[in-house]
Amino acid sequence: MRTFLHVLVNTMIANVTTSFLWFALTFWVYLETRSVLATGIIGGAYMLLIALFGMVFGTLVDRHRKHRVMVLSSVVSLVAFTLAGVLYLLQPESALVDLGGPWFWVFSGVILFGAVVENMRNIALSTTVTLLVPVERHANANGMVGTVQGLAFMVTSVFSGLAIGIVGMGWTLAIAIVLTLVALVHLLFVRIPEEKPAVDADRPPMIDLRGSVAAVRAAPGLFALILFSTFNNLIGGVYMALMDPYGLELFPVEIWGIVLGVTATGFIIGGLVVAKWGLGENPIRTMLLVVIVMGLLGALFTIRDWWLLYALGIWAYMCLIPVVEAAEQTVIQKVVPFRTQGRVFGFAQAFEAAAAPITAFLIAPLAEFWIIPYMESDDGQATWGWVLGDGVARGIALVFLFSGLIMVALALAAFTTRSYRMLSTEFREGVTPAVGDGREDPEADDAGSASADADPLTESATGGRGGRRAD
Repeated sequence: MRTFLHVLVNTMIANVTTSFLWFALTFWVYLETRSVLATGIIGGAYMLLIALFGMVFGTLVDRHRKHRVMVLSSVVSLVAFTLAGVLYLLQPESALVDLGGPWFWVFSGVILFGAVVENMRNIALSTTVTLLVPVERHANANGMVGTVQGLAFMVTSVFSGLAIGIVGMGWTLAIAIVLTLVALVHLLFVRIPEEKPAVDADRPPMIDLRGSVAAVRAAPGLFALILFSTFNNLIGGVYMALMDPYGLELFPVEIWGIVLGVTATGFIIGGLVVAKWGLGENPIRTMLLVVIVMGLLGALFTIRDWWLLYALGIWAYMCLIPVVEAAEQTVIQKVVPFRTQGRVFGFAQAFEAAAAPITAFLIAPLAEFWIIPYMESDDGQATWGWVLGDGVARGIALVFLFSGLIMVALALAAFTTRSYRMLSTEFREGVTPAVGDGREDPEADDAGSASADADPLTESATGGRGGRRAD
């Protein structure tokens, strides 16, 4: 547990850094352009890159020691942020925020790539829960992960707004570079007890889609769980494109950052609740109930142009995010063998992340060129004013209303599926162990499919926790 806590704290530092720069970039671009299309492009591109690289990251996590993967992630992020700093020094700000010019795409793309690579650490962190934490404490450990992510979100939300409002984008980049270096130095002194992972003899490709699909299919109903988790990302794409523009219409940038920081205490509270009490007997049922509540919140928290309603709605929504994420991680850690968990987490990340850019890229131009102008017209006010009232950004409020209601309908429909019942039964019965117990791995054709290196699964199951079996 002490090693796990060191890894958790180090990941928090890395998350603070990337979130700090990510939020700052979004705030800065919107304030310079006043375009929800620009923020939608940035948010959608971020999630699209996560979707494209998710399985690559998962494969790397499975094939290499987790510590080495985390170091690689920190080094790549440090190089990317440093390159962005050099670009900022060499180019005027007017060129960096010109959507029609190349430097906006280069500058934003470099920062986004550095932030996306940091997600490889999160996949590795999820597998270290299996490696370092007793199975009966997995849900609680996942709650701790949610708490740390919430703390990172809270800190960066406040300081991103203050940084852009007070010192500007240049010094914000400098702070991010320094913090990334601090995380890397600390990580070099952390030791994770893990043997060298077994290597498949047939040398599967870097994007091991076949192995990822095989690992998911080995646990009946697991694909349905990933699909359930995608519900959260559907509305997440809408928030990604429109939440900051709506907030920046209600608050100055410095105050908006503070509002996000205060509401991010919801992350911490939700994570602490899971860390203390777990997720109940059926985490899948818990997750779907929470998704329904999320949809209702998303439909109602902008129904009037009241800053307090918006802030409270965001806070309540953030309380629920750690529950959804912890539920998915807990199920995967129980029903998927440790040897393939990286690829399963990477596949899940890629699949779920793909939903957000679809909605972000779709909603941002629709809101910019059709919905917002429509709601500002007399016809729009006459049609929807009785539901949404009047005030700023009623077009964004209309998008939030319908997105939330669709999310509720999808989650309710999920309760009626065979996959939900099958996966719920599988979790309760513990069909597949979290760490190998001699059962056939979905990728292993025979005893010769791995190298002669010791299998870390046996080590972590029998010796890594004082001889106590993880399964």
